[in-house]
Amino acid sequence: MRIRATSEDDWMLLKRVRLAALLDTPTAFGVSYKTAAAYDCDQWKQRASSTGTEFWLAFDEGRPVGMVGAAVSESKRFNLIAMWVELAARGSGIAKELVDIVKARCTERGFDGVFLDVSPENARASSFYLKQGFVFLDEWEPLESHPHITVQTMVWTRQ
Repeated sequence: MRIRATSEDDWMLLKRVRLAALLDTPTAFGVSYKTAAAYDCDQWKQRASSTGTEFWLAFDEGRPVGMVGAAVSESKRFNLIAMWVELAARGSGIAKELVDIVKARCTERGFDGVFLDVSPENARASSFYLKQGFVFLDEWEPLESHPHITVQTMVWTRQ
């Protein structure tokens, strides 16, 4: 397994993985499949080139099987976003490695912690993030893509 940051040349791979994630777990992300599927090639190229949001893809035998993103919010928080691993690769350790990359990038950029939002009803994700050292904060908001779902903020603080 190999993980690497995306470049503009990876835009089709990023698009394929991102759209697969949105089809697999549509209520886990702040953007809908319909919205992301409507992005044009230039928008995908911009996303893949790490302008603003940085993305990493996980590969198994040369095939992308997971992804994670990181971005600094308007409130200057370093956020883990768009985390996903395909069903066949879950439990393999890829998810932990993707999170570790975001934690390392947080430290490299001088931030004290990584924030993310998760629906507490998403027990698998919540449990996974707790095992990675994240804790729940008393911060709640509606999920942008599905406002009927409320997500809670979690944070990992570097030691």
